[in-house]
Amino acid sequence: MDTTQLLKGVLDLAVLAVLRDDDGYGYDIVRRLRDAGIGDVGDASVYGTLRRLHSGGALSSYVVPSDGGPHRKYYAMNAQGKQMLDEQIGTWSQFAVAMSGLLAPHVPVPADISAPALFRPPVNPTGIVSEGAQR
Repeated sequence: MDTTQLLKGVLDLAVLAVLRDDDGYGYDIVRRLRDAGIGDVGDASVYGTLRRLHSGGALSSYVVPSDGGPHRKYYAMNAQGKQMLDEQIGTWSQFAVAMSGLLAPHVPVPADISAPALFRPPVNPTGIVSEGAQR
């Protein structure tokens, strides 16, 4: 699946989540997103998102001088950004529950995963989901 469109829809949420606990500058935020498993994120997309969130009032910024290069513009979440993050977390949570409900009967889960039995479809020794697992 091409994650480009998915990422476009959740990049604001991902950037806000990264800035929830610690301020960051552009490349630092890109690195933190990639470290979190969002490897397909592009630098330009993140910088554009930071500018949009800043101009929209969700982020504040400040400049920190650097001895080894150009000054760095740091972004920090403000009260409006925290409110936006809380709202988007609620929206994401509802969406994720709905999608999980749609997909759960069709997603094979390895037997060694500690998921509740309700979400563990029966599997045969070959690892193929049995017919009885589908609803």
